Amino acid sequence: MAEVFVYFAKLPSCVKEVVTPCADGCFTIYINDQLTFEERMLAYGHAVHHIENNDFEGFDVQEIESKAHYVERR
Repeated sequence: MAEVFVYFAKLPSCVKEVVTPCADGCFTIYINDQLTFEERMLAYGHAVHHIENNDFEGFDVQEIESKAHYVERR
């Protein structure tokens, strides 16, 4: 997996995490600092899932999110 940097940030309450791919191939994950520890771990796992599945190369955000949430429920 690519190098990943994780930061806690003040995000709107409806946003759990944001992932940004960087030009050098690494990724930055911003996790909402208002989440509980358990929610932060789930948000991190969700973000890593997107990175591992190369979801940033896709174009249909709804399809990508649907697949990611299906995997989390199993």
